[in-house]
Amino acid sequence: MIAKAQFWERAGVLALALNERQIKVLNRLLDGFEGKMTSSKWATIAKCSQDTANRDIAALIDLGLLRKGEGVGRSTHYEMVL
Repeated sequence: MIAKAQFWERAGVLALALNERQIKVLNRLLDGFEGKMTSSKWATIAKCSQDTANRDIAALIDLGLLRKGEGVGRSTHYEMVL
């Protein structure tokens, strides 16, 4: 839980630019998400389309809150920047 508080404190003003889906999935990741986060899993958790999930992820990468993990194509996954 300390890591979660520190993440949101560090995110600070950036958090104001996040939508509800992004906050929901980031909190899920911070609470100990099992496995690797993919855009498909994001879409399922956030109950949105694949395109919307990709836009959400791209925005978080631009803000420096997520990064692309190792892997390409179907192996692409995303990690929190803590």
